Amino acid sequence: MKKLSITILLLLGCFALSPALQAARDAGQPTFTQIDVPGSVFTVANGINAQADIVGAYVDSSGRLHAFLLSNGVFTTIDPPGANLSFAFHINPEGVITGLYRTSDSNIHGFLLSNGAFMSIDVPGTTFTVLDGINPRGDITGEYRDASDNVHSFLLSSGSFTPIAKPGATLTDVEGINARGDIVGFYIDGSGNFHGLLLSDGRFTTIDVPGAPQTVGCFGINTLGDIVGSTIDSSGNDHGFLLSGGRYTTIDFPGAVATDLNDINPSGDIVGQYADSDGNEHGFILSKSQPGIISKQ
Repeated sequence: MKKLSITILLLLGCFALSPALQAARDAGQPTFTQIDVPGSVFTVANGINAQADIVGAYVDSSGRLHAFLLSNGVFTTIDPPGANLSFAFHINPEGVITGLYRTSDSNIHGFLLSNGAFMSIDVPGTTFTVLDGINPRGDITGEYRDASDNVHSFLLSSGSFTPIAKPGATLTDVEGINARGDIVGFYIDGSGNFHGLLLSDGRFTTIDVPGAPQTVGCFGINTLGDIVGSTIDSSGNDHGFLLSGGRYTTIDFPGAVATDLNDINPSGDIVGQYADSDGNEHGFILSKSQPGIISKQ
């Protein structure tokens, strides 16, 4: 899970596609491509925009967590000034990036990166704010923790914070937001079970993948209303899912022991992370339309 990765963990470089993957892409078939920041020991791909720019996070060889941007085949590290930990979540079509960073006093702050300039954003009176999704209008979803360490979700629009809480839930967490303002995330019910959620036109809809013991969350939604997220099976392993046109499709990276889907763009390109048989975490893209986004330079 993306959120779980932050809890546990709280460059520049290029690479080429294999001949087999490139041939599949040239034939117009959806293909998986592993994403690892060079020199990293952990990489997660969290967000992708219409231009197929990808943001996420990686852990370097010294154990430090950094945000990154992958654009036109090049990785760029993103560390806000004064940060000793950073994590990027989403990127909108204008290239504005959301995320979080930690300072030396262990406070967590939300950040925006727009046109090369960082802006720190905190819910007033708090020391823990996360900025998650961002849409083309600049509406932002996020969470904060209060003095009792309780988590609260919000929508930040036109400079105003609006609380978001599903009635009856013990915790509500919001993640992606599309151009219409539809929001996805997850909630925990009174029995401690996880469910995906969609908030559209002021109405909450529960999203439970059929046959899955738990739907741990919905993390991305595109302009068409396609939703991606993750489930947990009876053995505790994660599996990605796509909800499109009312139909659920399970998506697992080939050979992975766990797969999470984090975002989807208007073309249907999906980014996420997977764990290999040795327990190592890698980012990936499942691409339908962008065969040249990762290339050797």
